[in-house]
Amino acid sequence: MDIYKDLTNPASKEFEKLLNSQLSKINIEEGKIIEGKINKITDKYCFLYVPGLKSEPVLDINELKSMGLNDKIKVGETIPVLLEKIEDKNGEVLVSASKAQKIKGWDKLVQAYENNEPIMGKITSKCKGGCIVEHIDTGSLMFLPGSQISDKPLKDISHLMNEPQKFALIKLDKVRGNACVSRREIISSFKKEDKAKIIEKFKVGDIIKGAEVKGYSSFGCFFNVNGELDVLVHLQEISYSRVNHPDEVFNIGEKHDLKVISVDKEKLQVGCSVKQLSPDPFEHIENYELNKVYKAKVVKIMDFGAFCELEPGLTTLLHSSELSWSKKNVSAKKMFSIGDEIDCVITEIDKEKRRVAISHRLSQKNPFETFESKFPVGTIAEGEVVNKNEYSLFVKVGDLDVDTFLHCNDLTYLNNGEEELTKYKKGDKIKVKVLEIKVSEQKIRVGHRQTKTDPMDWFNDKKVNQTITVKIVSTDNKGLVVRPEGCEMNFNIKKSAIAISAQDARPSRFTGGERIDCAIAELDINKRKVSLSIKLLEEIEKKEALDKYGSEGSGKNLPFSSLSDDLKKKEEDKE
Repeated sequence: MDIYKDLTNPASKEFEKLLNSQLSKINIEEGKIIEGKINKITDKYCFLYVPGLKSEPVLDINELKSMGLNDKIKVGETIPVLLEKIEDKNGEVLVSASKAQKIKGWDKLVQAYENNEPIMGKITSKCKGGCIVEHIDTGSLMFLPGSQISDKPLKDISHLMNEPQKFALIKLDKVRGNACVSRREIISSFKKEDKAKIIEKFKVGDIIKGAEVKGYSSFGCFFNVNGELDVLVHLQEISYSRVNHPDEVFNIGEKHDLKVISVDKEKLQVGCSVKQLSPDPFEHIENYELNKVYKAKVVKIMDFGAFCELEPGLTTLLHSSELSWSKKNVSAKKMFSIGDEIDCVITEIDKEKRRVAISHRLSQKNPFETFESKFPVGTIAEGEVVNKNEYSLFVKVGDLDVDTFLHCNDLTYLNNGEEELTKYKKGDKIKVKVLEIKVSEQKIRVGHRQTKTDPMDWFNDKKVNQTITVKIVSTDNKGLVVRPEGCEMNFNIKKSAIAISAQDARPSRFTGGERIDCAIAELDINKRKVSLSIKLLEEIEKKEALDKYGSEGSGKNLPFSSLSDDLKKKEEDKE
């Protein structure tokens, strides 16, 4: 072997050149599985002959024994190995029989997994969460979860240990070297075949006699048929009446007749019905008339209304919006109890959708119509505050179960409406006038201030530029607060409207309680808008004086200082 180490030797170089030319003709690559023939055996090693390699690969005998290849350890036997290194740092070939076996095993597992084929294995030991399964063909170890051992819980699995049997590959991760198998899948597949044969016996329309109640869930009830098949009766197929849970109708162990309504051979499912064995109450829905009053029994109360039964099996929803004329979104729990018989009016019948709409409020006289006949618009009546919010009061008038609406702006003519609202509380008596009734919209508007004389009526016979006498209520830097004589309302005179001359436009000239004249500068009764001005009165009087005395030249004797100058200017203009 020394010739391979001394690469400077011409003979060595020539041999290497010749060997490499031979290797190029043979497909030998690192990472590939190759066949090696045993040509020599020692106490610890087997020496292999592989055509095309520079040296003989060596295998540890213990490796072969651990793989269960004791019978292969003899000269002339062929061993598959994985070529890891054609030449390591020592110039030797590195191979592995165990790694080759594992790779070949994985190839078989991958093929079985992709083809959805079962594999043969045996349970060799228990581990945390399940068992270890050995692949019989390759010796590969796989994990069997405890949930996949059988289709039913097993306390003892000793009878399954080391017994060759079929397993289904349910997970394969070649990168991580993980394989997961299931014995349960194999058992279930056999049962599926048996179940398919049983389902072949059933067809839609068949009547199953004496099926036993086995169990139930929130969506339906399970029945066992002849001890060989479980069928489902969906919640909606239990009864024509409303059923919230199967335990309201069935008890475990009871026997009932069923009607087959569906057969799914792919999913191996049979659907049945109990209610279809009885007449459909919707078939004679024509016996009911629209807008007619009927008795209905309350069978279920919900947040959004109540389910009522017109007759056994014919159940409909009474929505909360149809409970009362006056109370919006009232809770059915506050009005009814389960078992109550109430009056209702049928408002809609949809046979195709199997839907009947009913109303309780329509069975009673419309209180808004009664209110309109008893308290027409313009009526003044005594009321009671039953509720209030930020901007309004709700007032009950008379003994009718109707709440009228009173906005804060309709409380008073004189003060701020929102401030006035704070004076009222629930239970207070208040006089109101009916302002508006909308029966179709179920709305009634009332007012309190309308029960009194409107202070604005004082201006009904007044007009713009008219002189009125007012009493000064108060003064400040912004102007005057005055009240016309005979009127109950206060008005503002701005500082700019006090006098023509800027030096005379001083609020301090006046005192509270003083009576003065002023003119109406603006008047809009509909908009309740009034403006008063002392300045305007001076301008009006000044104009009248000019018109009266301008041609006589006597303006210097008038008490208005500026008027004398205006008259002089007018005489000069004439000349």
